[in-house]
Amino acid sequence: MIANIPLTLIPLVVFNLFAFDLAGQAGGGDPWLVPLFTIEMLSGARFTPTSGDMMIVAGIVCLFVEILKATRFGTGALADHLMSMLVFVMYLAEFLTIAAAAHSVFVILTVIAFIDVVAGFSISIAGARRDVSFGADDR
Repeated sequence: MIANIPLTLIPLVVFNLFAFDLAGQAGGGDPWLVPLFTIEMLSGARFTPTSGDMMIVAGIVCLFVEILKATRFGTGALADHLMSMLVFVMYLAEFLTIAAAAHSVFVILTVIAFIDVVAGFSISIAGARRDVSFGADDR
């Protein structure tokens, strides 16, 4: 059952921890604009990712793992898809009802959760279509 918990839930929990100051950062500003580190590039430019940038990267990594999980078949696959749908509904409900969620980082994480749902069902349907053939002309 633990394997069926969508990883896209992790960015939602982390976002809420920082958006509602449950992480104890108490800086008063936007927690997603905090520069994390600076790398001096060969061109002389400075690359300074923010905490929001890293949150989006973490969401994309979670999406990648979820897409890999979607290639599994069996009874757990349906539960995984349903849990992903519930996580997306949580993102959407929070975006529509909570003021702190009206942030570009949260919108991108919501889109990532939506892609997880659509990709999961699409991959399952494509796999099922391959396993079932109804005639010689179906390919």
